[in-house]
Amino acid sequence: MAYVQIPKDLSNVKTKVAFNLTKRQLIGFAVAGLIGIPTYLKTRGALGNDLAVFLMLIITIPIFFVVFYEKDGLSCEKYLKYVYLHEKHQPKVRVSKDKFIEMRKEEQDINGKKSGSAKKSRKKKKTGRKTTKKGKRIKKGS
Repeated sequence: MAYVQIPKDLSNVKTKVAFNLTKRQLIGFAVAGLIGIPTYLKTRGALGNDLAVFLMLIITIPIFFVVFYEKDGLSCEKYLKYVYLHEKHQPKVRVSKDKFIEMRKEEQDINGKKSGSAKKSRKKKKTGRKTTKKGKRIKKGS
């Protein structure tokens, strides 16, 4: 009897639509074709066949890269987004927690704010009811 191994984690299995390609890959091929073929046809007369094909390849290869590249289950644009956010928004040098707290206190002292253990001021919400200083409601008749 034939034995077929089924993967335990089915979240990595992608649905193939046609020609063993996913919907994303088919859309990428269509976009590359819509850009590459007219480029070839318009430049073939002026540049010759060899250079026109080379130009078409240079234009369409980045599209194929974006469509097919996948790292750790992330598509190319998601992966590049995370790389960008890591490079631009993460600190280059990691600081220990104690040192970070000291730096935060120094920043607050420089800016004229009270240090970390200062009391927080609370504002009472206005509800439209009149109250005395002790918080008791005032009766309408008095």
